[in-house]
Amino acid sequence: MTPIPDLTMPFSDAPHRAGAGSAQPLCMSIAHDADEHARNLHGWHQTYDQLSAGRFTGTLVELFLDRMTVFHETTSHTLRQTCEVKSDAYWFGIPVCDAGAGRIDGQPIGEHALALRPGGVEFELLTPAHHEFFGIVVKGDVLRRYASDVEHLGLGQPLSDASVVPIGAARKARLVASLRAILERSARRGTPPSAFLRNQLQSSVLEALFDLCATPSRLECASIQRSTYRRRLALVMDARDYAIAHRDRPIGVPELCEQLHVSRRTLQYCFQDVAGLSPVAYLRALRLNGARRDLADAGHTAPHPHTVQDIATAWGFWHFSQFSADYRRLFGVRPSDTLKGGHPLA
Repeated sequence: MTPIPDLTMPFSDAPHRAGAGSAQPLCMSIAHDADEHARNLHGWHQTYDQLSAGRFTGTLVELFLDRMTVFHETTSHTLRQTCEVKSDAYWFGIPVCDAGAGRIDGQPIGEHALALRPGGVEFELLTPAHHEFFGIVVKGDVLRRYASDVEHLGLGQPLSDASVVPIGAARKARLVASLRAILERSARRGTPPSAFLRNQLQSSVLEALFDLCATPSRLECASIQRSTYRRRLALVMDARDYAIAHRDRPIGVPELCEQLHVSRRTLQYCFQDVAGLSPVAYLRALRLNGARRDLADAGHTAPHPHTVQDIATAWGFWHFSQFSADYRRLFGVRPSDTLKGGHPLA
C-alpha cells in the first residue's frame, strides 16, 4: 500500500530552521528600509530597490509550517524586486489590491490573478506604492505528492510555465480571506500549533491552490457523472466506516483519498450528492454525535466514569475549546449539560 501523504515531515531547509535562527512558528517584523525588509523574508535571495520618494515602511507576517510558509507583506513605496526562492519549491503570490497589482517579469499580474514561479529561478517584481499581498512557498515534493495522491493529477497540469494565472474575483477573494484568517488565528493562538493542526492548515492551503490552478479533466468529469448513486453511497459509507474505525483522531481528506483510491473532487462530489455536506463537515458531525451518545451514557452512570475531556479525546477532539464550540453549535447545549443530564441515547 502506498503510504498516506504526510505533510508534517520536516525538511532540512525549512525557513524557520535554516534561516530564521528560531523555532517560532510565527514571525512578525516592521522595517523602515527596503533592503532590511527584503532580508526579513526568510528563505529567499532577493534585493529591493525603492523607486518612489519618501520614508519606506514594510510589514511582514510569516507562518512557518512543516513544509510550507504562508506570509503577508505590505510595502509603502513603489519597488523593483529581484527575487528567487529556494530550489525545488514553488512560490504563489496573491496581490490584495484590485488595481495596480504590479508586474512579474514585465507581465501585468492583473486584478483577479495570482503570480507563480518555481524555485531556483530569479524573477523580477514591480509593485506599486501601498502594496499588499499574500505569499505561499511550498516544497516541490509536497506539491507532487499531493497532486498525485489527492488530486490524481500530474504536477504539470496545475502548474504550467505561465507566471500569471487568472483565477476570478470571487475565488481570489475567498483565498485572500482564508489566508488572512489563518494568519490572524495563528497570531491570536499564542502557542505553537499541534502537528495535526499544522497538517490541517497545509492541506487547506494546498486544496485552495489546486482549486484555483487546476480544473478536472473531461475524463474525470465524465467518470463522476457516470457513477451510479449506489456507488456514490458506497464510497460515503466506506469513508464513514474508516473514520469510525479511527475515531481517536480526525481523518482528513488527503488520507481518505489515499485509502479509498479516489480524487478529492470525486470524494467531495459523492459526499455532497449523498449527504449534502462536505466530507470534513459530515465526518465531524459523525464524531460529535458519537461523543454525544457517550456523554449521555456516562451521565446515566453515577459516579461519572469519564470526564467531558476524556470522551472528547476518545473521539479525536484534541482542541477542547473548539470541541465545546462545535458541540454547542450542533446540539444547542454544552457537552457538560449532556453529561449532567443523565439521559442515555439508545
